[in-house]
Amino acid sequence: MTRLLVATRSDHKLREIRQILSCFPGLEVVDLRDEGIPETSDEEGIEIFETFQENALAKARYFASRSELPVLADDSGLCVDALGGAPGVRSKRFSGRSDLRGARLDEANNALLLERMEGVSDPERTARYVCAAALVLPDGAEHVSRGECEGVILRELRGEGGFGYDPLFLLPGEGETFGQLAPERKDLLSHRGTAVRAALEWLVRGLDDSRNNA
Repeated sequence: MTRLLVATRSDHKLREIRQILSCFPGLEVVDLRDEGIPETSDEEGIEIFETFQENALAKARYFASRSELPVLADDSGLCVDALGGAPGVRSKRFSGRSDLRGARLDEANNALLLERMEGVSDPERTARYVCAAALVLPDGAEHVSRGECEGVILRELRGEGGFGYDPLFLLPGEGETFGQLAPERKDLLSHRGTAVRAALEWLVRGLDDSRNNA
């Protein structure tokens, strides 16, 4: 049994990653609370970079220094073409409302996105979700995988599932938003599902090679 620490303080993201990782037998997923790693103000200064890859790797390195387990961390966001790729790495902080968390922060971010997209024609409302998933191992080995999912931004929220911008992100091929899709279907198609599965496949290959060479 391989233990893997998922480095996130988001219950929504943790639940989603646990579901994605359920397809890997022999893996025990633990979180920061399980490992007794308290939240500190230092964590506010981790994701300060301009790319998803750099932020994910910085987060994985930070928590790897506080644990003896392999660590998985991700950074993800929404990139809207009509907004020049914004909100991008600042997706969570898009509204500038540092006083809000959880669902209330999601509401503020979605409201600002709709405001900024007002007047943008349907053909120009293209966007993509991007996720970088970073693994840092106890021996110092590192790996980053990337996943993307193409969609369009609606003019109103649809669905109560998911989190973040999910109710505004429509997958044309599915005819539903991430807020409407069944969780299993979302995990199969999503940016996070793609990136996390690729990262774990790298880990599994490494473990297999180690056993074969032992």
